[in-house]
Amino acid sequence: MSNTIREQALKSWLQHGLPGESFDWAPASSDASFRRYFRLTLSDGRHYVAMDAPPELEDSRPFVQVADLLQQAGVRVPRRHQVDLEQGFMLLEDFGSTHYQDVLTPEQAPALYRMAMDSLVRMQQQVDPVSLPPFDAAMMLREMAIFDEWYLGQHLQATLDARWQERLQVCKQALVDNLTAQTQCFMHRDYHCRNLMLLADGSLGIIDFQGAMRGPVAYDLASLLKDAYIDWPEEAVLDWVVRYWSAARKAGVAVPDDIDSFYRDVEWAGVQRHLKVVGLFARLHHRDGKSAYLNDLPRVLDYLGRACRRYAALTPIARLLDELQGKQEQVGYTF
Repeated sequence: MSNTIREQALKSWLQHGLPGESFDWAPASSDASFRRYFRLTLSDGRHYVAMDAPPELEDSRPFVQVADLLQQAGVRVPRRHQVDLEQGFMLLEDFGSTHYQDVLTPEQAPALYRMAMDSLVRMQQQVDPVSLPPFDAAMMLREMAIFDEWYLGQHLQATLDARWQERLQVCKQALVDNLTAQTQCFMHRDYHCRNLMLLADGSLGIIDFQGAMRGPVAYDLASLLKDAYIDWPEEAVLDWVVRYWSAARKAGVAVPDDIDSFYRDVEWAGVQRHLKVVGLFARLHHRDGKSAYLNDLPRVLDYLGRACRRYAALTPIARLLDELQGKQEQVGYTF
């Protein structure tokens, strides 16, 4: 179904659900999925957000399930005013348009990250993840395979020889072993500056949580502090990791007793995530025509290189990235 037909169907659904109301609407945002969002302004000044998630492309049931889990834990997520899972439409509370990305200045970052980490600890402590799908070894490997297919194969037109393929596979298995050995808890899975909202009352609102899973305790912190869209000096990241670690231990979240071990877990979770993200950004460009994500590719590659050089088990990834450095314009080469 075309976007125009979907928009007409959504508008008819809204008019039926808001009888007698007139409203203006405009695109609010879109993301890397097939979901789209529209901001409604009613004649009396009230605001809502309408979500369009084509059911043949996006299953909206996890959105409802995870929203309920988070609300029960006291985490701010958009309230649902109307839901039509069959058509893939929702009318939601409007959190405004101020994302963390818009306000994360060096002056404001400590307070904003403190709020984000407090909410993360609350989710990990209070949300029972038993009903969520597991972020298991098979899924971790599938995610990292996106790096091979779309970044190496499609974006760089590179083919790894058997020796490099084996080295990369050994690194991936080491990452899987680390992540599966970590405490498994609620995992938002995309806990970063574009999915955290600064609300009008100064509090934190969380969005884009429908992909939540049961996964490693360090993953969301890695997503937050090694963000694909904004970066900080490593000494600031280490300070924030220590502050989270202290708060998590005090709250009873099962993190390692040793901060060095926990920081390693954060770094390794970040490497697994960033291999996927590099592949996703390449796929969004080549398959979906969303080329703006390429602007953030150098940052994520830098995260990967710096982290992998610190651990002997991961240095082959850093060496591979070094081999590829500066060759992005070439095609058809082999390692």
